[in-house]
Order: sequence, then structure tokens, then C-alpha cells
Amino acid sequence: MSYIVADKLSKKFGKGDAAVAAVADISFQIGEGDFVAVMGESGAGKSTLLGIMGAMNAPTSGKLVVDDIDIYSLGQEHRTDFRREFLGFIFQSFHLVPYLTVIENVMLPLELAGHDNPDEAAKTALQNVGLAKRSGHYPRQLSGGEKQRVAIARAYVVQPTVLFADEPTGNLDSENSEKIFEILRSLSHNGLAIVMITHNPDLAARANQIIHIRDGLVHTKS
Repeated sequence: MSYIVADKLSKKFGKGDAAVAAVADISFQIGEGDFVAVMGESGAGKSTLLGIMGAMNAPTSGKLVVDDIDIYSLGQEHRTDFRREFLGFIFQSFHLVPYLTVIENVMLPLELAGHDNPDEAAKTALQNVGLAKRSGHYPRQLSGGEKQRVAIARAYVVQPTVLFADEPTGNLDSENSEKIFEILRSLSHNGLAIVMITHNPDLAARANQIIHIRDGLVHTKS
């Protein structure tokens, strides 16, 4: 069963004859637990597509359905609630809060959501990424690979059903890139749908679906 259904999505910037399509009439499906790599040259439309899929950037036309919910039929407030509850995000530059410890960074989305026991959930998430012993450290005391693992723990500690990863290995060496990829793949094996933007063809080749964007058009390969 498809978990994410994109139906003829388009996003245009500008008006009239000057309008430019960042993504153009694209359709694809992603199943629960799928690991999807999104590839394309700079400016091809990858980030625009990720913004649409992440309920942050409404398409000009078309429909995006996640878990039978038409995302852009929701009002802004309900869409924000949906994004917070069901979607997770990690980025190339980590976005950790520098004055919070590792465990405090992971606890942050739980506390914002009013979670009953954020400390225990954060400890479990850190154990799952192999950083339980670094929970009291600050981001400045971590390597790049460790920072990204903290970012992953923070993203999935709320148990989202889709995790979006925007160049998660872009700032890492090959060894740490492999570690990050294996963590993400293990999450997909547990039912989490992963959508990863990457320029690394070796990592993309190990996903179970590749969405290749060129000039706003999408070509899928399983």
C-alpha cells in the first residue's frame, strides 16, 4: 500500500509568461518503510519538492496525500500540527541548539509536544544511534558524524511516519556517511519511510527507489 501519493504536483514561481516551474506535473508513490533517494543537479527542484512533501510549501497545483490525508486541503494550523506529529527532518548542517546538551537537544521536540516522559524516550533514541555515553556533552564537543546522529535521534524520537533527510551525509567523510546511511536504513526496515536528498550515487543506488529530478521533471527508478 502506498503511504505517500504525489499526484501531478507543480510549483511555479512568478506570474504569467514569466512564471518558472520548479517542479512540473510530477507523480509518484512511496510505500510505508520505503527508502527513497532524491537526486538531481543543483537548481533541479529537489529542495522545492522536499518542501512540498514536508508540508511546508504548497504546490501551485496537484495533490499530496500522506496516510490518506490530503495535506494541502488542511488549514495552515492543522498542517503545522500534522508536520510536527507525523514528519521528521534532518539537514546537512545538523541544526542542533549549541547551548543545550545532547540529551536536551533530543528531548526538545518531546517537550514542545507535551510528552509525559521525554527523558526516557530521549535516552532510548540516543542508545539506538550509539550515543548514550555522549548524552551530557554539548554539540561543540562532538564530531560531525556524532552531530548528525544526534540530529537523527531528535528527528525520530517523536516516532514520525516519514523522515526527510536533506543531504544528511554532505558534510561527512565516507566512514561517517556509511554510518548515517546504515542508521537510516535500519529505521526504514522498522517501517519508517525515508526520503533522502543526496548527491552520492553510491548511497542512492542502495535505496529501493530513486527519484531523479531534472529541470523540474521527475524520473523514478526502483
